[in-house]
Amino acid sequence: ASMVPDEIAQCVAESLGRFVEMDALQAEASRNIVQATGSEAGCVTASVASGICISLAAAMTGADLGLAEDLPDISKVSKNEVIILKGHVVNYGLVITQQIRLVGATPVEVGTVTVVEPYQLRHAITEKTCAALWVVSHHTVQSGLIGLQTFIELCHEKSVPVIVDAASEYDLKIFINMGADVVLYSGHKFLGGPTSGIVAGNSALIKAAYMHQSNGIGRAMKAGKESVVGAIAAIQRWQNIDHRKLHEEEYQRLTHIRKGLEKIRGLCVEEHADPTGNPITRLKVSIDPSVSGLNIEELAKALHRGYPQIVVRDHFLELGLFEIDPCNMKSGDP
Repeated sequence: ASMVPDEIAQCVAESLGRFVEMDALQAEASRNIVQATGSEAGCVTASVASGICISLAAAMTGADLGLAEDLPDISKVSKNEVIILKGHVVNYGLVITQQIRLVGATPVEVGTVTVVEPYQLRHAITEKTCAALWVVSHHTVQSGLIGLQTFIELCHEKSVPVIVDAASEYDLKIFINMGADVVLYSGHKFLGGPTSGIVAGNSALIKAAYMHQSNGIGRAMKAGKESVVGAIAAIQRWQNIDHRKLHEEEYQRLTHIRKGLEKIRGLCVEEHADPTGNPITRLKVSIDPSVSGLNIEELAKALHRGYPQIVVRDHFLELGLFEIDPCNMKSGDP
Protein backbone atom coordinates (compact mmCIF):
# COMPACT_ATOMS: atom_id res chain seq x y z
CA ALA A 1 0.00 0.00 0.00
CA SER A 2 1.35 3.38 -1.02
CA MET A 3 2.30 6.29 1.20
CA VAL A 4 -0.21 9.07 1.93
CA PRO A 5 1.29 12.58 2.15
CA ASP A 6 0.86 14.47 5.42
CA GLU A 7 -1.44 17.13 3.97
CA ILE A 8 -3.90 14.49 2.76
CA ALA A 9 -3.69 12.59 6.05
CA GLN A 10 -4.54 15.85 7.85
CA CYS A 11 -7.69 16.32 5.75
CA VAL A 12 -8.75 12.75 6.49
CA ALA A 13 -8.11 13.22 10.21
CA GLU A 14 -10.23 16.37 10.32
CA SER A 15 -13.12 14.60 8.58
CA LEU A 16 -13.24 11.88 11.24
CA GLY A 17 -14.55 14.24 13.92
CA ARG A 18 -17.48 15.50 11.86
CA PHE A 19 -20.88 14.32 10.70
CA VAL A 20 -21.05 14.41 6.90
CA GLU A 21 -23.95 14.34 4.44
CA MET A 22 -22.59 11.78 2.01
CA ASP A 23 -24.53 12.78 -1.12
CA ALA A 24 -23.30 16.36 -0.73
CA LEU A 25 -19.74 15.13 -0.18
CA GLN A 26 -19.93 12.93 -3.28
CA ALA A 27 -21.27 15.91 -5.24
CA GLU A 28 -18.17 17.84 -4.18
CA ALA A 29 -16.05 14.87 -5.25
CA SER A 30 -17.81 14.90 -8.62
CA ARG A 31 -16.94 18.56 -9.16
CA ASN A 32 -13.28 17.85 -8.44
CA ILE A 33 -13.23 14.73 -10.64
CA VAL A 34 -14.80 16.68 -13.52
CA GLN A 35 -12.14 19.37 -13.23
CA ALA A 36 -9.27 16.89 -13.05
CA THR A 37 -10.38 14.44 -15.76
CA GLY A 38 -12.54 16.44 -18.16
CA SER A 39 -15.45 14.04 -17.64
CA GLU A 40 -19.10 15.02 -17.24
CA ALA A 41 -19.42 13.59 -13.72
CA GLY A 42 -17.72 11.37 -11.18
CA CYS A 43 -17.95 9.63 -7.83
CA VAL A 44 -15.67 7.90 -5.33
CA THR A 45 -15.98 4.23 -4.49
CA ALA A 46 -14.05 1.79 -2.29
CA SER A 47 -11.51 0.77 -4.97
CA VAL A 48 -11.07 0.46 -8.71
CA ALA A 49 -12.33 -3.13 -8.43
CA SER A 50 -15.52 -1.70 -6.91
CA GLY A 51 -15.66 0.87 -9.67
CA ILE A 52 -15.62 -1.86 -12.30
CA CYS A 53 -18.56 -3.59 -10.63
CA ILE A 54 -20.78 -0.54 -10.24
CA SER A 55 -19.96 0.71 -13.74
CA LEU A 56 -20.90 -2.62 -15.30
CA ALA A 57 -24.05 -2.74 -13.21
CA ALA A 58 -24.89 0.77 -14.42
CA ALA A 59 -24.45 -0.32 -18.04
CA MET A 60 -26.90 -3.19 -17.48
CA THR A 61 -29.68 -1.39 -15.62
CA GLY A 62 -29.33 2.31 -16.30
CA ALA A 63 -31.18 4.33 -13.67
CA ASP A 64 -33.87 1.67 -13.14
CA LEU A 65 -33.81 1.07 -9.37
CA GLY A 66 -35.99 -2.02 -9.69
CA LEU A 67 -33.49 -3.71 -11.99
CA ALA A 68 -30.69 -2.53 -9.71
CA GLU A 69 -32.29 -4.27 -6.74
CA ASP A 70 -32.62 -7.49 -8.77
CA LEU A 71 -28.90 -7.91 -9.44
CA PRO A 72 -27.17 -10.31 -9.69
CA ASP A 73 -30.45 -11.81 -10.97
CA ILE A 74 -30.54 -10.73 -14.61
CA SER A 75 -33.80 -12.40 -15.64
CA LYS A 76 -35.33 -8.98 -16.44
CA VAL A 77 -32.17 -7.40 -17.86
CA SER A 78 -32.05 -7.26 -21.65
CA LYS A 79 -28.30 -6.68 -21.98
CA ASN A 80 -25.80 -8.48 -19.80
CA GLU A 81 -22.76 -9.39 -21.93
CA VAL A 82 -19.42 -7.62 -21.37
CA ILE A 83 -16.77 -7.57 -24.07
CA ILE A 84 -13.14 -7.99 -22.98
CA LEU A 85 -10.06 -8.86 -25.01
CA LYS A 86 -8.68 -12.30 -24.14
CA GLY A 87 -5.26 -10.73 -23.60
CA HIS A 88 -6.82 -8.47 -20.95
CA VAL A 89 -8.13 -11.27 -18.75
CA VAL A 90 -5.63 -10.64 -15.96
CA ASN A 91 -5.43 -11.54 -12.30
CA TYR A 92 -4.57 -8.81 -9.79
CA GLY A 93 -5.88 -10.57 -6.71
CA LEU A 94 -8.87 -11.99 -8.55
CA VAL A 95 -9.46 -12.87 -12.17
CA ILE A 96 -11.13 -9.86 -13.75
CA THR A 97 -13.86 -12.01 -15.33
CA GLN A 98 -14.98 -12.91 -11.81
CA GLN A 99 -15.71 -9.22 -11.24
CA ILE A 100 -17.87 -9.23 -14.35
CA ARG A 101 -19.80 -12.29 -13.15
CA LEU A 102 -20.16 -10.81 -9.66
CA VAL A 103 -22.84 -8.38 -10.86
CA GLY A 104 -24.59 -11.02 -12.97
CA ALA A 105 -22.96 -10.14 -16.28
CA THR A 106 -21.39 -12.61 -18.69
CA PRO A 107 -17.82 -12.02 -19.94
CA VAL A 108 -17.29 -12.46 -23.68
CA GLU A 109 -13.59 -12.88 -24.47
CA VAL A 110 -12.50 -11.61 -27.88
CA GLY A 111 -9.71 -13.01 -30.05
CA THR A 112 -6.73 -14.96 -28.79
CA VAL A 113 -4.18 -14.05 -26.13
CA THR A 114 -1.81 -12.59 -28.70
CA VAL A 115 -4.00 -11.56 -31.65
CA VAL A 116 -7.24 -9.58 -31.90
CA GLU A 117 -8.55 -8.30 -35.23
CA PRO A 118 -11.28 -5.65 -35.69
CA TYR A 119 -13.66 -8.17 -37.30
CA GLN A 120 -13.44 -10.35 -34.17
CA LEU A 121 -14.56 -7.46 -31.97
CA ARG A 122 -17.41 -6.58 -34.33
CA HIS A 123 -18.49 -10.23 -34.38
CA ALA A 124 -18.47 -10.46 -30.57
CA ILE A 125 -20.83 -7.51 -30.11
CA THR A 126 -24.49 -8.58 -30.11
CA GLU A 127 -27.85 -7.15 -29.07
CA LYS A 128 -27.05 -8.47 -25.55
CA THR A 129 -23.80 -6.51 -25.17
CA CYS A 130 -24.10 -3.96 -22.37
CA ALA A 131 -20.49 -2.72 -22.17
CA ALA A 132 -16.90 -3.29 -23.18
CA LEU A 133 -14.08 -3.36 -20.63
CA TRP A 134 -10.51 -2.32 -21.45
CA VAL A 135 -7.67 -2.96 -18.98
CA VAL A 136 -4.58 -0.74 -18.94
CA SER A 137 -1.90 -2.72 -17.12
CA HIS A 138 1.60 -4.13 -17.50
CA HIS A 139 -0.06 -7.50 -16.79
CA THR A 140 -1.94 -7.43 -20.11
CA VAL A 141 -0.54 -8.61 -23.44
CA GLN A 142 1.36 -5.65 -24.89
CA SER A 143 1.42 -6.58 -28.58
CA GLY A 144 -0.79 -8.09 -31.28
CA LEU A 145 -4.04 -6.60 -29.95
CA ILE A 146 -6.06 -3.74 -31.39
CA GLY A 147 -5.42 -0.36 -29.78
CA LEU A 148 -7.73 1.42 -27.38
CA GLN A 149 -8.72 4.12 -29.89
CA THR A 150 -9.82 1.47 -32.39
CA PHE A 151 -11.55 -0.47 -29.60
CA ILE A 152 -13.56 2.63 -28.62
CA GLU A 153 -14.48 3.47 -32.21
CA LEU A 154 -15.67 -0.06 -33.02
CA CYS A 155 -17.71 -0.29 -29.81
CA HIS A 156 -19.28 3.11 -30.37
CA GLU A 157 -20.26 2.06 -33.91
CA LYS A 158 -22.72 -0.26 -32.18
CA SER A 159 -23.52 2.10 -29.26
CA VAL A 160 -21.61 0.00 -26.72
CA PRO A 161 -20.14 2.05 -23.85
CA VAL A 162 -16.43 1.53 -23.07
CA ILE A 163 -15.19 1.26 -19.49
CA VAL A 164 -11.43 1.71 -18.99
CA ASP A 165 -9.64 0.26 -15.97
CA ALA A 166 -6.78 2.76 -15.60
CA ALA A 167 -6.06 2.02 -11.95
CA SER A 168 -2.31 2.59 -12.11
CA GLU A 169 -2.22 5.29 -14.79
CA TYR A 170 -0.72 8.74 -14.35
CA ASP A 171 -2.61 10.80 -16.94
CA LEU A 172 -6.10 11.66 -15.69
CA LYS A 173 -7.41 13.08 -18.97
CA ILE A 174 -6.11 10.98 -21.84
CA PHE A 175 -8.78 8.24 -21.76
CA ILE A 176 -11.75 10.61 -21.50
CA ASN A 177 -10.22 12.59 -24.39
CA MET A 178 -10.03 9.37 -26.42
CA GLY A 179 -13.78 8.91 -25.99
CA ALA A 180 -14.05 6.37 -23.15
CA ASP A 181 -17.45 6.47 -21.46
CA VAL A 182 -16.19 5.59 -17.97
CA VAL A 183 -12.60 5.67 -16.68
CA LEU A 184 -11.49 4.24 -13.35
CA TYR A 185 -8.46 5.47 -11.41
CA SER A 186 -7.01 4.51 -8.07
CA GLY A 187 -7.30 7.34 -5.57
CA HIS A 188 -4.37 5.75 -3.77
CA LYS A 189 -1.51 4.72 -6.07
CA PHE A 190 -0.11 7.76 -7.89
CA LEU A 191 -2.55 10.20 -6.31
CA GLY A 192 -1.50 9.24 -2.79
CA GLY A 193 -4.92 9.35 -1.15
CA PRO A 194 -6.38 6.69 1.13
CA THR A 195 -7.63 3.50 -0.52
CA SER A 196 -10.40 4.48 -2.94
CA GLY A 197 -11.49 4.30 -6.55
CA ILE A 198 -12.31 7.31 -8.72
CA VAL A 199 -15.06 6.77 -11.28
CA ALA A 200 -15.21 9.39 -14.06
CA GLY A 201 -17.43 9.45 -17.12
CA ASN A 202 -20.65 10.52 -18.75
CA SER A 203 -23.42 11.76 -16.49
CA ALA A 204 -25.98 9.00 -17.14
CA LEU A 205 -23.60 6.15 -16.38
CA ILE A 206 -22.09 7.87 -13.33
CA LYS A 207 -25.54 8.61 -11.94
CA ALA A 208 -26.53 4.95 -12.37
CA ALA A 209 -23.22 3.72 -10.92
CA TYR A 210 -23.68 5.89 -7.83
CA MET A 211 -27.22 4.55 -7.50
CA HIS A 212 -25.82 1.03 -7.39
CA GLN A 213 -23.35 2.09 -4.71
CA SER A 214 -26.03 3.78 -2.60
CA ASN A 215 -28.95 1.39 -3.08
CA GLY A 216 -27.85 -1.66 -5.00
CA ILE A 217 -25.21 -4.34 -5.34
CA GLY A 218 -22.42 -1.82 -4.82
CA ARG A 219 -23.61 -0.93 -1.33
CA ALA A 220 -21.04 -3.37 0.06
CA MET A 221 -18.37 -1.47 -1.89
CA LYS A 222 -19.19 2.08 -0.81
CA ALA A 223 -16.52 4.54 0.25
CA GLY A 224 -16.58 6.07 3.73
CA LYS A 225 -16.36 9.81 4.29
CA GLU A 226 -12.64 9.56 5.07
CA SER A 227 -11.95 7.93 1.69
CA VAL A 228 -14.01 10.50 -0.20
CA VAL A 229 -12.40 13.43 1.62
CA GLY A 230 -8.99 11.88 1.05
CA ALA A 231 -9.69 11.37 -2.65
CA ILE A 232 -10.79 14.99 -3.04
CA ALA A 233 -7.65 16.20 -1.24
CA ALA A 234 -5.51 13.90 -3.40
CA ILE A 235 -7.06 15.19 -6.64
CA GLN A 236 -6.56 18.80 -5.58
CA ARG A 237 -2.95 18.12 -4.59
CA TRP A 238 -2.32 16.30 -7.89
CA GLN A 239 -3.42 19.32 -9.89
CA ASN A 240 -1.01 21.58 -8.00
CA ILE A 241 2.06 19.31 -8.03
CA ASP A 242 5.14 20.32 -10.02
CA HIS A 243 5.19 17.07 -12.00
CA ARG A 244 8.44 17.90 -13.79
CA LYS A 245 10.18 18.33 -10.44
CA LEU A 246 8.64 15.08 -9.17
CA HIS A 247 9.95 13.15 -12.19
CA GLU A 248 13.39 14.68 -11.76
CA GLU A 249 13.49 13.63 -8.10
CA GLU A 250 12.43 10.09 -8.96
CA TYR A 251 15.06 9.85 -11.69
CA GLN A 252 17.74 11.08 -9.27
CA ARG A 253 16.76 8.25 -6.90
CA LEU A 254 16.97 5.78 -9.75
CA THR A 255 20.39 7.06 -10.82
CA HIS A 256 21.69 6.74 -7.26
CA ILE A 257 20.54 3.12 -7.07
CA ARG A 258 21.85 2.29 -10.55
CA LYS A 259 25.33 3.62 -9.77
CA GLY A 260 25.45 1.53 -6.63
CA LEU A 261 24.28 -1.67 -8.31
CA GLU A 262 26.68 -1.27 -11.21
CA LYS A 263 29.56 -1.66 -8.74
CA ILE A 264 28.39 -5.18 -7.86
CA ARG A 265 30.09 -7.83 -9.95
CA GLY A 266 27.67 -10.23 -11.63
CA LEU A 267 24.70 -7.86 -11.98
CA CYS A 268 23.41 -6.49 -15.26
CA VAL A 269 21.52 -3.22 -14.77
CA GLU A 270 19.64 -1.20 -17.37
CA GLU A 271 16.99 1.49 -17.40
CA HIS A 272 13.52 0.47 -18.55
CA ALA A 273 10.51 2.64 -19.47
CA ASP A 274 7.03 1.92 -18.12
CA PRO A 275 5.18 -0.37 -20.59
CA THR A 276 1.88 1.52 -20.43
CA GLY A 277 3.41 4.95 -20.99
CA ASN A 278 3.51 6.34 -17.46
CA PRO A 279 6.36 8.85 -16.94
CA ILE A 280 8.42 6.38 -14.90
CA THR A 281 11.84 4.89 -15.50
CA ARG A 282 12.66 1.67 -13.65
CA LEU A 283 15.78 -0.43 -13.32
CA LYS A 284 15.83 -3.88 -14.87
CA VAL A 285 18.20 -6.12 -12.91
CA SER A 286 19.43 -9.50 -14.15
CA ILE A 287 22.37 -11.84 -13.56
CA ASP A 288 25.43 -11.86 -15.81
CA PRO A 289 25.32 -15.40 -17.29
CA SER A 290 29.12 -15.64 -17.13
CA VAL A 291 29.02 -15.43 -13.33
CA SER A 292 28.16 -18.68 -11.54
CA GLY A 293 26.55 -19.06 -8.14
CA LEU A 294 23.99 -16.26 -8.46
CA ASN A 295 20.23 -16.79 -8.79
CA ILE A 296 17.78 -13.97 -9.51
CA GLU A 297 14.95 -15.53 -7.50
CA GLU A 298 17.18 -16.08 -4.47
CA LEU A 299 18.42 -12.50 -4.74
CA ALA A 300 14.85 -11.15 -4.73
CA LYS A 301 14.02 -13.30 -1.69
CA ALA A 302 17.18 -12.20 0.12
CA LEU A 303 16.35 -8.53 -0.45
CA HIS A 304 12.85 -9.15 0.89
CA ARG A 305 14.22 -10.84 4.02
CA GLY A 306 16.85 -8.19 4.67
CA TYR A 307 16.82 -5.12 6.87
CA PRO A 308 15.81 -2.69 5.66
CA GLN A 309 13.39 -4.80 3.67
CA ILE A 310 13.61 -4.19 -0.09
CA VAL A 311 10.63 -5.26 -2.20
CA VAL A 312 11.32 -5.55 -5.93
CA ARG A 313 8.88 -5.87 -8.80
CA ASP A 314 9.05 -9.63 -9.33
CA HIS A 315 6.60 -10.09 -12.22
CA PHE A 316 9.36 -11.25 -14.57
CA LEU A 317 11.45 -13.51 -12.36
CA GLU A 318 10.78 -16.45 -14.67
CA LEU A 319 12.46 -14.41 -17.43
CA GLY A 320 15.55 -13.96 -15.26
CA LEU A 321 15.04 -10.38 -14.10
CA PHE A 322 13.33 -8.12 -11.61
CA GLU A 323 12.67 -4.39 -11.61
CA ILE A 324 13.34 -1.63 -9.09
CA ASP A 325 10.81 1.21 -8.98
CA PRO A 326 11.75 4.72 -7.75
CA CYS A 327 8.16 5.63 -6.85
CA ASN A 328 7.03 5.83 -3.24
CA MET A 329 10.47 6.27 -1.75
CA LYS A 330 11.31 8.70 1.00
CA SER A 331 14.51 10.70 1.33
CA GLY A 332 17.32 8.30 2.18
CA ASP A 333 15.61 5.18 0.84
CA PRO A 334 17.80 4.91 -2.26
